[in-house]
Amino acid sequence: MPRPRMNRWIRHQPLVQFYVPQGVPPGRLRGVTLTLDGLEALRLADAEGLEQEQAAESMGISRPTFSRLLAEARGIVAKGLVNGWAIRIEGATTSSPASRLPVFAGGAAAGGVRPAV
Repeated sequence: MPRPRMNRWIRHQPLVQFYVPQGVPPGRLRGVTLTLDGLEALRLADAEGLEQEQAAESMGISRPTFSRLLAEARGIVAKGLVNGWAIRIEGATTSSPASRLPVFAGGAAAGGVRPAV
């Protein structure tokens, strides 16, 4: 049995959770899902320009884990863009440093409290 995923610190919540290519009829729309921790890895490495060691520390994970997460996120975004697919951003096992409450895949924080977006 694989061990459970560790919580990851997410410091930025996306304003938009769904990106759709223009001109694709709704009946023909396909999509990929990018996790919140994948988006955070992209933000830290590509938008903020942090080194992987710094970014991993910021998320509370090891550098090898950050590297795998970043590679997976880049692949998901590339696949969506190249194929003209929608990109959905949704939860993962994460934590927000402000609230110190873990946020799980359904988006609700521990204790049933929804995090501020």
